[in-house]
Amino acid sequence: MTRQHIKILIVDDEPNILMSLEFLMKKEGYRVFIARDGEEAFDIIRSEVPDVVLLDIMMPKVNGYEVCTFIKTSPMYQHIKVVFMSSKSREIDLQKGYELGADLYIPKPFSTRDMVSKVNALATSTL
Repeated sequence: MTRQHIKILIVDDEPNILMSLEFLMKKEGYRVFIARDGEEAFDIIRSEVPDVVLLDIMMPKVNGYEVCTFIKTSPMYQHIKVVFMSSKSREIDLQKGYELGADLYIPKPFSTRDMVSKVNALATSTL
């Protein structure tokens, strides 16, 4: 599988983060989908089954913890890699994210270059 076969779902309610990450991931050659909240994320997960989900925690309607729990407790989706990206960066927040099954937890603000390299490493582990 090459990068253009790897699907990445970016879930965040901040338009600037969505746009910049979408641009960078497409530039890296990934197939990119975006969702502005957890409900949209559920629809895309069911229809596209992404390989990696970049997931904000604090969002309207359905939060990132609920989306991660859905992914990691569903036999059909538990292979999906989950990367939390959140301004919730206390040790207890990171611990909760990893307990729910996150593969990575990247505190905001983050370097987009750093995010791309971490996603590349994670995505290539799914190849």
